[in-house]
Amino acid sequence: MVIPCGALGTGNVVKLVTNQLWFIAAAAIGEGFATGIANGVELGTLWHAIKESVGDSFVMRHDAPSIFAGHYDPSFSLGLCMKDLGLIAALNENVHAPLPMTAAAQAAFGMALERYGADAAELHVARRIEDDAKLSMRLSGDWTPPWEQ
Repeated sequence: MVIPCGALGTGNVVKLVTNQLWFIAAAAIGEGFATGIANGVELGTLWHAIKESVGDSFVMRHDAPSIFAGHYDPSFSLGLCMKDLGLIAALNENVHAPLPMTAAAQAAFGMALERYGADAAELHVARRIEDDAKLSMRLSGDWTPPWEQ
């Protein structure tokens, strides 16, 4: 799909902004699942409730199954996430206001990269939480990887 974005270079900005929102959401998914599980909510129940509420999003429906399956979506690496987050940080200098959610996402992905390496799948940002909290975000089901759909 081609989306006209304006003057030369604005398409790159749009791509980075969409990734900025994706990375923030992906980091938040792992935290939300961990909070629910650690407080006694069955993951299947939590998943159903999220999909039927304001917690639902494209990122949730795309990324959560990769966490449930335990492959963490190897189609995009932590190294690429951190590269884009660095480019996003450079763009954010033009905002002239603190952007704490983007900074938090960059920190979360940085912890995952430090632990699992640059080639690890992007959703190791959630695996890091699983490992630290000693809980599982596996959910039985037919979780067809997004790249096979």
